[in-house]
Amino acid sequence: MLFKHGEIEMRILSKHQLKELVLYSSQHVARLEKAGTLPKRIQLGPNRVGWVEDEVLDWLQTRLDRREDLIDAPE
Repeated sequence: MLFKHGEIEMRILSKHQLKELVLYSSQHVARLEKAGTLPKRIQLGPNRVGWVEDEVLDWLQTRLDRREDLIDAPE
């Protein structure tokens, strides 16, 4: 789902798209959200939620950066 407002474009990921991107089960996604470590979902309707793609990609990039820090750390 893509939202446009003037110059701003925002893609909203469905639960299925989020799970394909982060490779977690629905239960684990819920645990991470509750712990505040995964970007928060947006309530789009009474039975529909989504996640802002840029927030999820930033979250993934942070995890990748941490991985690089561990690889580059002296032993």
